[in-house]
Amino acid sequence: MYLDKTLIKQSFAAASATYDSVAGLQRAVGKELLRGIDAATLTGTLVDLGCGTGFLSGELLACSNPEILIALDIARPMLRATQARLAGKRDILYVCADAEYLPFAGQSMDGVFSNLALQWCINLDAVFSGIKRTLKPGGQLVFSTFGPQTLRELKSAWAEVDHYSHVNEFYSPMQLQQFLQQAGFKNIRLESTLYSPRHASVWTLMHELKHLGAHHVITGRNKKLTTRTAMRQMIAAYEKHRINDLIPATFDVISVIAEA
Repeated sequence: MYLDKTLIKQSFAAASATYDSVAGLQRAVGKELLRGIDAATLTGTLVDLGCGTGFLSGELLACSNPEILIALDIARPMLRATQARLAGKRDILYVCADAEYLPFAGQSMDGVFSNLALQWCINLDAVFSGIKRTLKPGGQLVFSTFGPQTLRELKSAWAEVDHYSHVNEFYSPMQLQQFLQQAGFKNIRLESTLYSPRHASVWTLMHELKHLGAHHVITGRNKKLTTRTAMRQMIAAYEKHRINDLIPATFDVISVIAEA
């Protein structure tokens, strides 16, 4: 499967105004990610890769003591949202760039952090190699990403309707570990956690994904518009998963700590 980077950029740019209203999972995962490290010892130059609206950037500033924090995102409206969130904070650089082409000098970073952003990168080999190049020896890469069981209910429901890809495919922990090892990382720790937020309806879930910008980013999907009949069939199939009047949506979160 190939992710369309232009659509990814457009989707997240469009979602910048609505993202925070539906990003409860992202906030919970980000806080848990930082609990896994000794943030108080973090100094030097840190990067929030795929900063979105700046939640993790703010958390890093609150629990660590960086000399410089670089907030980087591919979507300029997201960067502007981060600037607004962190208004008044000093020693922050805002960089609009692609995570696959980091515009930083070699061995210039002390830590790279990313919260639920790297799953939208096309070439993780390039991403991890680029991060390894920019990190100082012993520097940390700390990130979370979605795993293969993410939105399994939605995937199952669409599979009863047609053979097209309606849900993104995500890498497994074993694949991530291989990518990291190939890039030269060591002391790699991975942990998988299943989150299962509940929704009143399938439409509620779909609207949340849209407000997060996490939609319409797969190439190779059906080029035609989804018909009302197909949508009704998918919703009917999804209803089989309803529990106590609510619709579950699984998010498989993989948290990773690795050393350069």
